[in-house]
Amino acid sequence: MVGILDSGIGGVTVLREILKQGINAKFIYYSDSKHNPYGDKSEEEVYSIVKGVVDYLLNRGCDIIVLACNTASAMCVKRLRSEYPDTLFIAIEPAYKMVHDYNPKDKTLVMATEGTLNSEKFLALYHKYDNKNTILLPCKRLAELIEEGNDVKIDRYLEENLSKYKDIDNVVLGCTHYPLIKENIRKVLGNVKFFDGSVGVSKELVRQLQSRDIKFSSGKFSIVFIDSSDDVSKKNRFMELLSSGE
Repeated sequence: MVGILDSGIGGVTVLREILKQGINAKFIYYSDSKHNPYGDKSEEEVYSIVKGVVDYLLNRGCDIIVLACNTASAMCVKRLRSEYPDTLFIAIEPAYKMVHDYNPKDKTLVMATEGTLNSEKFLALYHKYDNKNTILLPCKRLAELIEEGNDVKIDRYLEENLSKYKDIDNVVLGCTHYPLIKENIRKVLGNVKFFDGSVGVSKELVRQLQSRDIKFSSGKFSIVFIDSSDDVSKKNRFMELLSSGE
């Protein structure tokens, strides 16, 4: 069984890509909206929260856990792999390397939580592939607005925070929530190139399953959705987003 952990419903963007890979597993999706956002919390606080969710997923029978939250991945995966050596952890990464691979020279804006941008893991990635033409933008409260699903508030936030970057060519979406608002971002920045980590993490899951000879290609997938705040509306919106695709 595969557990998917996110600070809210944004990880649906990761699950959509996993399903495109033909992984027909039993999934438990854990939306931790009770503690959203992770990005404004200390590393120790995030680790304590994430460890609690991991223990819950393991007790429910998960032996593979996908960290669909960039902040959780950046702050926690190294310690989790050390503490749970028998569990396969697949961690999403901000897609900054994709800029280096596909469009390295153009001006780039990295949108992410403050926790992700300040993490050791992201900074190592950034310094390794820095194109010397990149702006790092901490997007405080944006994931919360996306959780809420109010386009008026989202558009206002983006206009206030992105309007000075209209010369941007590449946008790295460093939070799994952000791909859900690509069209909103385009209203402000125009026809930019988007990069996010959802495809990469889905392909890494496939690689790890193949290397361990674990097969989830037959039968049908199933999804159990759990939200830590017990908000029924979260499940309804999650299922709508899951079926809507891009």
